[in-house]
Amino acid sequence: MARDGNAYLSSLRDQRSIFIDGRKVADVTSDPCFRNVVATAARLYDFQAAPENLPSMTFESPTSGERVNLAWQLPKTYGDLVRRRQAIEKWSELSCGMIGRSPDHVASTLAGFRMGITAYDKGRAAALESYFQYARDNDLFLSYVIINPQSDKARSAGGQPDPHLVASVVDEDSSGITIRGAKMLATSGVMANELLVSGFQALQPGDEAYAFTAAVPLGTKGLTLLSRRSYEANATSTFDYPLSSRFDENDAVVHFDDVKIPWDRVFVFKDLRMAQAQWHDTRAHVMQNYQCMIRLMVKLRFLLGLARKIAETNNIINYPQVRETLGLMAAKVGNMEALVIAMELKGENFKGFYVPDRAMLCAAQVIAQTTYPEVAEAIRSLSGGGMIMVPSSYADFATPETNAIIHRTQRSTVATSEQRVKLMKLAWDAVGSEFGSRHLQYEMFYSGAPLVTRGNAFRFFDWDGVKDSVEQFMASYELPDNRSKLPDAAE
Repeated sequence: MARDGNAYLSSLRDQRSIFIDGRKVADVTSDPCFRNVVATAARLYDFQAAPENLPSMTFESPTSGERVNLAWQLPKTYGDLVRRRQAIEKWSELSCGMIGRSPDHVASTLAGFRMGITAYDKGRAAALESYFQYARDNDLFLSYVIINPQSDKARSAGGQPDPHLVASVVDEDSSGITIRGAKMLATSGVMANELLVSGFQALQPGDEAYAFTAAVPLGTKGLTLLSRRSYEANATSTFDYPLSSRFDENDAVVHFDDVKIPWDRVFVFKDLRMAQAQWHDTRAHVMQNYQCMIRLMVKLRFLLGLARKIAETNNIINYPQVRETLGLMAAKVGNMEALVIAMELKGENFKGFYVPDRAMLCAAQVIAQTTYPEVAEAIRSLSGGGMIMVPSSYADFATPETNAIIHRTQRSTVATSEQRVKLMKLAWDAVGSEFGSRHLQYEMFYSGAPLVTRGNAFRFFDWDGVKDSVEQFMASYELPDNRSKLPDAAE
């Protein structure tokens, strides 16, 4: 039997320490800052547990025999990978692609670690194997924190004025390690079961205490999440903010106040080389960002549909320049879908598993960072002033005087006044509200700065192959034989 929404909700009542607006959250499942997005996550589990969805969303765990999400499956064939992608698509569609850190994301990261388990030393590999089975068999919702708090970017983690700014190992004994400091950004952390704590940024000799990877339950003593502003809590209604009222996955700074983690949950320990190798010598980087590209593909389809509907509602769909804009957007969205298919078709066999092609993935990441802002900007252009001339809230429909004005001023040849307002409020929430602005920032930088993503595209591209074609062609011709007719270089 697969994990369902009730089982998931029950698992969150674990005395976790979450602060927002100067107060501690008593129950994340009922708090007005988080309850709707937590309910959205619960619906993901209910969807996978529905009898009609079990075959397409889950598989039988080889260790427990229970049905668990396909994100935990280690694909061995092209067909396995495609089936896994289709499950990710279905989950993404339930939130219009707006939940970036759904449970299948970090599950994909762990799957990538597990595929490359031979890269780990013996003791840490055993811990990873054991934890992977535990997380899979319990179908856990994991989030992660792998970025350091921003302070002096010119200094390494260990070179900051406060040596305990960045989470580091401050003690170890026979039972485990103790960590102190902070990490960011725990996207979806408030509604996860456990956190994977690691690092993606390069470390230098002397930074060994920061070179660790471990997993810790959210309810662990000394672990505190400081949430950013809740867009959900500030949404006046679902009608006014249809996305942010339900899909605000939240982000938080995580502070570790001497948090004890047992050895069976420590996968990298004070190892500078392994801290980097775990991402690139395994296929963790590939699997986690493959999930991201699938989710973004779904999100871009939704935004493209929104753009088309705006053009029809404003009766500008037959303008040549509008069709040109929509055609360009369609091509860019189609390009993302093509890249997902390409990375599957060009996939590689890695230690007995079938994984997406790294070069195609890196190309998709680079293109995604410019495509999303362009699509958002196109929606703004197609909407014009329509997104900001909407009534203040749903309450204006309930007041006779303002309701009459709405029906006189909110006009469309293909929609009622209510439908027009509803559409424009959706457009605003998607690209103009705090929620929409956060998504723009997220899509531009969650893969890393452009310098990083473009560097990876350079790193993993088959340069030998393209150079060889040039060199082969150049070898097909030489200087003319009759060189005496050529001008003397000295003349």
